[in-house]
Amino acid sequence: QRAPAAAEPTFFSFPRYRHPVAEMLDPPFLPFCLFLGGLGFVCVAFVTAWCQHWRGGFAWDGSTRTFNWHPVLMVTGLVVLYGAAALVYRLPPTWSGPKLPWKVLHAALALAAFILAVLGLAAVFRFHNENGTPNMYSLHSWLGLATVLLFSCQWLAGFSAFLLPWAPAWLRALYKPLHVFFGSTILLLSVASCVSGINEKLFFSLKNGTTDYKHLPPEAVYANTLGLLIVLFGVLVLAALARPSWQRPDADAPDSRQVPAPLR
Repeated sequence: QRAPAAAEPTFFSFPRYRHPVAEMLDPPFLPFCLFLGGLGFVCVAFVTAWCQHWRGGFAWDGSTRTFNWHPVLMVTGLVVLYGAAALVYRLPPTWSGPKLPWKVLHAALALAAFILAVLGLAAVFRFHNENGTPNMYSLHSWLGLATVLLFSCQWLAGFSAFLLPWAPAWLRALYKPLHVFFGSTILLLSVASCVSGINEKLFFSLKNGTTDYKHLPPEAVYANTLGLLIVLFGVLVLAALARPSWQRPDADAPDSRQVPAPLR
């Protein structure tokens, strides 16, 4: 099966020839997106149920129930909402017409993810300060704070380069590959931070319990499963970002469905 002739616009930028096996292994984006959205919802539901059922629920009084906001907000913000923001430009409706509404949506989702991450940090710092626990001593805490700081720099740089009107075209073209690279890097760091945090919480919570972590009690099985779901979500988001047939065509590509801007 061959693609239309070069003179005819095609839906995807490339490849021109696709093997039948490759066609079967290239699922439609919409069902994949729906599955990924369901998986993200499951991740949030899992971490919420873990904190509610095994860790005592939620509060903002400095107790362990204050800490429980930390994993819920981090998984919701740094993983699920951030993954959704990363996939905005993979939606076929974004491939034609003005980009500004999609830029605003991308930035708004990323900003919402950042706000939830900051609230998650506030929860864990308040819990530590109220209970005399030192801050920033574990690898998980270093990795998590570095991720949030890198996220803030990424958002500010992206907002300045792509949404403010005075950014020149050459600067946007120069920064775009860096923005894409660090976007994927932040998602990887977010997944690593969440998985290491789950593991650290289990070590601290179960070492003095009726059943140690090494004996794999039901809570450990549940939380380990949560970690695997988070990893799966991150891997699928990165796979969607890397798939060429789901990438937004460049404005200068012959297959682009964008209407070129008028010359001034």
